[in-house]
Amino acid sequence: MAERGAARWLARRPLLAAAGLTLAGLVLAGALAELVAPFSPTAVDARHVFSRPGDAHLFGTDRFGRDLLSRVIFGIRVSLGIAGAAIGIALLAGGTLGMLAGIGRVADQALGRLMDVFFAFPPILLAIGIAAVLGAGPGTAVVAIAVVYAPLFFRVVRGSVLAESAQTYVEAAEALGVGRLGILFRHILPNVISPIVIQTAVCLSYGILIESALSYLGVGVQPPTPSWGAILNEGKEFLMLAPWVSLFPGAFIMLAVLSLNVLGDGLRDVLDPRAEMR
Repeated sequence: MAERGAARWLARRPLLAAAGLTLAGLVLAGALAELVAPFSPTAVDARHVFSRPGDAHLFGTDRFGRDLLSRVIFGIRVSLGIAGAAIGIALLAGGTLGMLAGIGRVADQALGRLMDVFFAFPPILLAIGIAAVLGAGPGTAVVAIAVVYAPLFFRVVRGSVLAESAQTYVEAAEALGVGRLGILFRHILPNVISPIVIQTAVCLSYGILIESALSYLGVGVQPPTPSWGAILNEGKEFLMLAPWVSLFPGAFIMLAVLSLNVLGDGLRDVLDPRAEMR
């Protein structure tokens, strides 16, 4: 019965189901890249430079004769891994600071002004600036993306905590003598999970875009490590000769970002009944 109910629920939300399956497929392919990829992502083959997509190389090859399908599959692990790690750090840091700001007026004022400094910069420019200071590399990309999106999680968590703090169940807990931290973790936090989950899905899509941009500009993942942005950068000079080198990683970036955005919208409708009523 439970399986039938789940099937009916997914049937009413085909876009959400498709986005979830797409993301699950990408994550699985990235995790099992050694088994799924037909070739090594760094193996050079001078005899098959810029081979067109076909039976031997489904996505074609690049200027070094490297199999593009294999590089795109291994790029899933790099791009999604960096974005996932960065957003996880941003959630932990921004969410913790947001909870502190939500329960303390002094902390709210100080942290609010600090976060306003980060909001003053466009995300991509802030990420590029951090990467330029720290130097190129995957670790730099993680730090840059985390710094960019931690203030966003701060704002979401702070707003949710302030809204829940005004509810009558919090007043009742205070009347019973429950401390601030007890109220925060036992009563408020379970009720602010929904906006956090939705924001995480949306920020993951932004994280993929920022990581791809940093790698494309040469301040993120460095060659020959396969990253979607790095592959795009390698193919930009040969768009007329071999457009598939940029086409396929670009298509995967679009697919991952679109799936995460659809998933975020679907989660909002599921976790917030008021959104479905509007």
